[in-house]
Amino acid sequence: MSDEQSVIPDRAFFKPAEVCEIAQVQAYVLRTWELEFPSLGVPRPGGGQRIYRRQDVERVLDIKRLVFVEGLTLAGARRRLEGDAPPAAEELPIETLVTPEVRERLISVKSGLRSLLSLLGPAGEAGDGAGGPGEDQPRIDVPPASPPRLTMAKPARARSPRPAGKGARQGKPGRR
Repeated sequence: MSDEQSVIPDRAFFKPAEVCEIAQVQAYVLRTWELEFPSLGVPRPGGGQRIYRRQDVERVLDIKRLVFVEGLTLAGARRRLEGDAPPAAEELPIETLVTPEVRERLISVKSGLRSLLSLLGPAGEAGDGAGGPGEDQPRIDVPPASPPRLTMAKPARARSPRPAGKGARQGKPGRR
């Protein structure tokens, strides 16, 4: 029986076991979802079991679909149910993601990065196809990093002698 075929009885309130049966999930799963979705269910006065309204049962079915069918995490399901989740990238046209101004800025950044690469790259490997020690391009020499200095850890301090027990030598402390 899938979520689409789940029939919610025409009642106002449900016990946790009934919600588990309707949603076909284990009780520990429902308890975990209660932690992630605090508005799920209504605690009974006196600290008894939670009771679930019809809208809570519908929400449990939505959570199950989002987690088990769509593969979202509980946090992702919570954002989607709260309406905070941005639409998936494949649903948006590329023009809304990258405006012409953004595209021009990206091209400018790309050009700047390429010029930096040509300055920093070894001779002959720059993107211009030329390069050599006699050209007018500035050369930046970076000294190799010195290896990390290794130090030996100090040995652990000796513990105080154990109290004398059965069969231990009796005598002055410190002599053995």
